[in-house]
Amino acid sequence: MSLDLADLLRRRVRDVPDYPKPGVVFKDISPLLADHVAFAGAVDAIVAHHGRGTIDKVVGIEARGFIVAAPVAYHFGAGFVALRKPGKLPRATYAADYALEYGEATLEVHKDALSAGDRVLIVDDVLATGGTAAAAAGLVQQADAVVAGVSVLLELSFLGGRDRLTGLDVHALIDY
Repeated sequence: MSLDLADLLRRRVRDVPDYPKPGVVFKDISPLLADHVAFAGAVDAIVAHHGRGTIDKVVGIEARGFIVAAPVAYHFGAGFVALRKPGKLPRATYAADYALEYGEATLEVHKDALSAGDRVLIVDDVLATGGTAAAAAGLVQQADAVVAGVSVLLELSFLGGRDRLTGLDVHALIDY
């Protein structure tokens, strides 16, 4: 990824102090998504990192991960699979509980969404403590699919989330 793109992406991420709770600085990607050049550049950079023809399914994590994962899947010529909060999927699911930097949560995926051997890219907006991405990787593995990598728009490296994803190709477009 070029320094110009990284700089553009960084300028399009807005800090929101004390959200969702005091002491947390939320990284708002809304301005990045609203800028066609920045958003298209981010999608293209994720696809270029992994290479076309290498991914069978792209998993997007609710909710902002959906926004990035769907166009990435389109560019790969791959299927899109949604990882959702509990109770949002109508058929049998695999579930994974995990800790967030400010709480706990659960992710679910339909049991028939991934096939054994599928090469799966996990896409989300932010890598923070790594709990969400690790839970997503666990769900992919429960389905006997292969985690080809994890791609995020931005990484909060001071939280050490990458350490929870050892052995995986973790790709962040910008780092804080």
